[in-house]
Amino acid sequence: MKAGWLLGLMAPMMLQAQNRLEVRVEGVETSTGLIQVALFTAQKGFLKDEGVYRSASIQAVKGTTRVLLEDLPQGTYAVAIFHDLNENLELDTNWIGIPKEPMGFSNARVKAFGPPSFEDCRIDLTHDMSISVRLE
Repeated sequence: MKAGWLLGLMAPMMLQAQNRLEVRVEGVETSTGLIQVALFTAQKGFLKDEGVYRSASIQAVKGTTRVLLEDLPQGTYAVAIFHDLNENLELDTNWIGIPKEPMGFSNARVKAFGPPSFEDCRIDLTHDMSISVRLE
């Protein structure tokens, strides 16, 4: 009886959907370097290391680089990407903070005076899905 009761409580957790998010990074100009992908779940910490929910790093492929993020619960996310040309694991910027390496965001573009907000980049993951992000 105890085992059945425990399974009954655990069933909703076991049935909670785990999803895949394929990110097609377009506009990759060279196969040199790494494509760095960061997945965020909230405005707080957006575009900061401490706000990263999940990340991935993959060798760049000229044209389109595909990155697969698996085992994601349903929820709201935002994706930020940069092409780490020199593989130093940092987004290089000039003296006033403007990125020197190509970058992109889910559902949004870089604004004239700074990056987009979490809400601008928001995607609602309710099932396996694929998105395209163009590097600028």
